[in-house]
Amino acid sequence: MFTGIVEEIGTVTELEPHDATGGTSLTISCATIVSDAHLGDSISINGTCLTITSFDSTSFVVGISPETLRRTNLGSLAKSSGVNLERAVSASTRMGGHFVQGHVDTVATIDQVTPDGNALTFRLRPRDRGVLRYVVEKGYVTLDGASLTVTRVEDGEGWWEVMLIAYTQEKVVMAAKREGEEVNVEVDMVGKYVEKSVQGYFEGLEGGSGSVGVLERIVGRIVEERLSRVNRS
Repeated sequence: MFTGIVEEIGTVTELEPHDATGGTSLTISCATIVSDAHLGDSISINGTCLTITSFDSTSFVVGISPETLRRTNLGSLAKSSGVNLERAVSASTRMGGHFVQGHVDTVATIDQVTPDGNALTFRLRPRDRGVLRYVVEKGYVTLDGASLTVTRVEDGEGWWEVMLIAYTQEKVVMAAKREGEEVNVEVDMVGKYVEKSVQGYFEGLEGGSGSVGVLERIVGRIVEERLSRVNRS
């Protein structure tokens, strides 16, 4: 579990695309992350939860499976690429962002980057448009591991926007990205749990087949109330 508050930007120093596991080994140089590292620790790399397989005083190594490469933007990394890094939360961690699992839902392409004073507004179009139902204005979304606030959503057109203030631009890799590049996306898990709970509630009504009937009655009551107001007027 993570918070989406990036601790530092690490640098990719080595990539082994065809290691013994069939995936890719990634070596990342950093300072803060390895200060209390242990083998098997979970590290968020551009929002993807990966496991430390070895480390020294200045760098650590993780293995990336072929599936992870397909579902994230990690396959586009090269030597000298910067990556957002965050260690898993501890009992004393301040929850400055939101609950982040490090499980990437999809990637999104940057459609536009628009300066707004000293801030930057990014418009993002997800590969899987289904995630848009979890993206709400003023809600949270995790982009390359950074917890950000949604400033605008257009479901019909299939995009949303976030704004990076000047301070955040110095702390995350997304600020250096341009139109056409991709970011990893993890939507707020709270929306998923709410959706499943509501579905379960309706499925449990009237022997599991009453969801349509319940919705019809709700809509019917609303229509009746509106009609009665019209008649009274």
